[in-house]
Amino acid sequence: MKNARNKGQMRLLVLELWRLGDLAVASPFLQQASQNCEVTLIAQPLAIEMRPRFWPNVRVVPFVAPWTVFRGKYRLHKWQWKTIARLLNSIRPQNFDAVVSARWDPRDHVLMALTGAKRRYGFPRLGSQVLLTHPLSHDGSLAHRHWYWQRLAKALGFDLPAHTTVHRQGEGGQIVIHTGASQPVKVWSLERYGRLVRRLRQKGYTVQVLCDAGQQEYWREYGEHATVPQNLTELSAHMDSAEIFIGNDSGPGHLAAASGIPTFTIFGNQSPAMFAPIHRASEWIEGAPCRYKPCYDSCRFPVPYCLLDIDEEVAWKKIEEFAMKQMPIQERFVRR
Repeated sequence: MKNARNKGQMRLLVLELWRLGDLAVASPFLQQASQNCEVTLIAQPLAIEMRPRFWPNVRVVPFVAPWTVFRGKYRLHKWQWKTIARLLNSIRPQNFDAVVSARWDPRDHVLMALTGAKRRYGFPRLGSQVLLTHPLSHDGSLAHRHWYWQRLAKALGFDLPAHTTVHRQGEGGQIVIHTGASQPVKVWSLERYGRLVRRLRQKGYTVQVLCDAGQQEYWREYGEHATVPQNLTELSAHMDSAEIFIGNDSGPGHLAAASGIPTFTIFGNQSPAMFAPIHRASEWIEGAPCRYKPCYDSCRFPVPYCLLDIDEEVAWKKIEEFAMKQMPIQERFVRR
């Protein structure tokens, strides 16, 4: 492929219709593709905020796909059909050479077919190969999200490394802990997070706590000045002070990894093999076994036992080792 700014460049349309973590995992592909192609990304509006920091040469078309909401996604009578029509009417005249999606999701494939792109690369499911000009094989296994982007990159003629190639050192030498997540089933106990913060500070670390709005009152009563980032720009600014990041299986952790920050993730109902942040130095602790895992954003039980049954002392030992590895003690006190 020729450089994206050369005449005759491929016009590539990319679909990543889900949320922050998914866009962060897609970032290496978007970065590399924008060096080889003229790239347009259809994504949720938060991609507009991500663009300057991660893929400035990518054009973003904001769109909230109705099948990406947490509840009522199949109430077809409530879908914004006029919005979908306007999207397609704006895309078709651009005559894209190719469109890609890393999800084996027939809904994506229908949308891809309706864009009118000449070549459609994707991973078929439930007969959706008829909508793709270039169906890519997969065995239906629980492969990591990044693997699918790697397969797409190879099909388009370029390579992606196994991990993010961004490496940076936080300016403030802090541990940033984010206790929130998009769904309650992914949130580790705030009481346990509180004890974790106390232990890290006793070891000499500087810790900054970020949280969701609904958690701020807890932290206030706990005596902790926790910050609620109001938008992605504020969240990214807090990341700039982070030497390492600790949090739930959620978007902020993937954002940290995409920013070059080693992460430690507390997994519950998801599989690290599928969703671990892709920084080379990232580590995690996995939730207790459950026959229903991975169960994504839901849980069949009253509470997510897989997450709550993680042994706190085992978690602390792993986190302490991770922190010492990334922030040696002499460096820790020099920075204070």
